[in-house]
Amino acid sequence: MYARVATFEGGEGEALRRAAREVNEQAASGPPPGVPAKGFTMLIDPDSGRSVSISLFETEEDLRQGDAALNDMTPSGGDVGRRASVETYEVGIDIRL
Repeated sequence: MYARVATFEGGEGEALRRAAREVNEQAASGPPPGVPAKGFTMLIDPDSGRSVSISLFETEEDLRQGDAALNDMTPSGGDVGRRASVETYEVGIDIRL
């Protein structure tokens, strides 16, 4: 399994909460087109205006495809901040309780 970790800075607290609700509501219909993700976690810190989005992919090819599609997307409104970094990792452990 592989992970794409994107960090965002400069967001507004309520905008981050709103974005998290919107993504959660849209999750029932699956990932966005072109993003073959198997899982997604969004961490928000409304006080600092920062957030972290972690997308999980089954294979390296899925990661490359998803990364390309996600890089072409922009956050919904400037009030959620700007993408500060994107890194990719091989997942060593994934425990869900």
